[in-house]
Amino acid sequence: MAVPRKKTSPMKKGQRQSHDALTAPTYVEDKESGERRRPHHIDLKTGKYNGRQILAPKAEA
Repeated sequence: MAVPRKKTSPMKKGQRQSHDALTAPTYVEDKESGERRRPHHIDLKTGKYNGRQILAPKAEA
């Protein structure tokens, strides 16, 4: 079984773990509907992406 020769220093451990932090998902406000949506995703309420109609608009219940 492989065993490390030296103990990992706190600095090296911190450098390795620096990218492991969880971040909250990003949301942007849609220009037309004002709804919040993920960047580079279709607005499900209007069915538009980048100014073009992609899906049928969602029927209000």
